[in-house]
Amino acid sequence: MKIVLASKSPRRREIMEMLGFRDFLIIPSEEPEIVPPGLTPEETVCELAGRKAAEAASRVEGAALIIAADTIVCLDGRVIGKPESEEDARAMLRSLSGRSHIVYTGISIACGSRLASQAESTEVSFREMSDREISDYIATGEPMDKAGAYGAQGLGALFIREIKGDFFNVMGLPVFRLGLMLRDFGIDVLKN
Repeated sequence: MKIVLASKSPRRREIMEMLGFRDFLIIPSEEPEIVPPGLTPEETVCELAGRKAAEAASRVEGAALIIAADTIVCLDGRVIGKPESEEDARAMLRSLSGRSHIVYTGISIACGSRLASQAESTEVSFREMSDREISDYIATGEPMDKAGAYGAQGLGALFIREIKGDFFNVMGLPVFRLGLMLRDFGIDVLKN
């Protein structure tokens, strides 16, 4: 059976490859990332990931297992998405400086008529960042396509004091949760 990653994220692709998946297809979902009102962060990421999985599945011919994910950053219960501008990134990074926040990722797996969704959360604590450091980081371009305006797997790691939970969740695809879900679908990652 073919495996499809419904994401254009290079980080998610790298994680899949790290897990030993070589012949998977990448079919980015065209589902808009509109956050439904009134949902918890866990419900939000599961809803969005589920929509992405279903949308991608509708464009795949034949039997396939579709993996989709959605990641958000929450600070004080407020969702922080991807920055829309450098000033937006600056405001996000200033708000995260010296504080802890929660990264939520929802994973959905669709196969045939079955759709399963689960969420993972990880607490990330930043050290204090100077305005100069924030400006220099933004100048690298790294923050501009990432929820919360930082990449834990890149230069953003310079600001992370502590991570409680699955590191890969902060990258956008929690390996622990994904492994459990794949096992429920009959796929043993260790025998991949």
